[in-house]
Amino acid sequence: MGDTVTPPVDGSGRTLPTRRDLLGAAGALAAGGGIAGAMWHWSRHEHGQRAAVFIGRAQWYDADLPALIKEGLNEIGITRRQVRGKRIVLKPNLVETASGEPHINTNPAVVVAAAEVFRRLDAEEVIVAEGQGHRRDSRLVLEESGMGRALEESGLPFVDLNHDEVTTVPNRGHWTKLGALQLPNTILRADWLVSMPKLKTHHWTGVTCSMKNLFGVMPGVVYGWPKNVLHYQGISESILDINATVAPTLSIVDGIVGMEGDGPIMGTPKPAGCLLMGRNFPAVDATATRVMGLNPYGVTYLTQASGQLGPVHERNVHQRGEAIASVTTRFDILDVPHLQQVAAR
Repeated sequence: MGDTVTPPVDGSGRTLPTRRDLLGAAGALAAGGGIAGAMWHWSRHEHGQRAAVFIGRAQWYDADLPALIKEGLNEIGITRRQVRGKRIVLKPNLVETASGEPHINTNPAVVVAAAEVFRRLDAEEVIVAEGQGHRRDSRLVLEESGMGRALEESGLPFVDLNHDEVTTVPNRGHWTKLGALQLPNTILRADWLVSMPKLKTHHWTGVTCSMKNLFGVMPGVVYGWPKNVLHYQGISESILDINATVAPTLSIVDGIVGMEGDGPIMGTPKPAGCLLMGRNFPAVDATATRVMGLNPYGVTYLTQASGQLGPVHERNVHQRGEAIASVTTRFDILDVPHLQQVAAR
């Protein structure tokens, strides 16, 4: 199947709806059914799913990132025709800020570079949007992270998803007990949702990347800070429900300098010198976990996503660009019982 990416499907093998489908279905919430409790082993249940993931080298943020991102788009089969006229939402990770610790958040240079590429490909509109999970003051987060200045200089508008108008849509995953999700209209009206996470370890899930980054599309005015409703429902289960419902389009992972240890906020910088890109999020995150020298089969939401939202096994992920082994660097992870399987290789 080469570069063909299998679209996300539900437990019955049906293609999941787009954000526009969800907006149109807002008045008719689905009840029951779904794939609750599914935790199937990758070796039996990936059902021929295939996806391409690109890895590109970038030793620092002054590299030619637009050229690297354009190369990645080419390698995973994204053309100008697919981008032309589309409304693109770039969703970085701005979970928290701290003076002198830029490794916490997606670097502004990566976001600006992605916006530049999409503009060159004739996107109708490119905006940046985030609903940060800790600090409620978005202006302060933008200022301290350097993102605000970078966006202003590039003429990129920013939408605070924590306070955006919302629409109630069916929960297409049903891993949690939530029958519906309330999503920002900015997300629902987008043609493309691009997750732009930082490559980091996580003290609960082990790894946070493309899929976990979508916690930030859930509005704080509905789900609390730091998205407490979702934590109560189960972090891994909520990750799966959000990804199944939102059906994101593309991931661009900032792995130039990641975070190891007590992530996603209190860890230490870890250079990995790369960007990762792909359209299937489980495939991207499994690859990212391998780049970190960690075990994707120890990450609960990846084993649950396998065969449901996309492939996790290496033989089903077609590698583009650099080989995983050429960029792998072991990330330290907390030495706690619930992360032992993530650390195991």
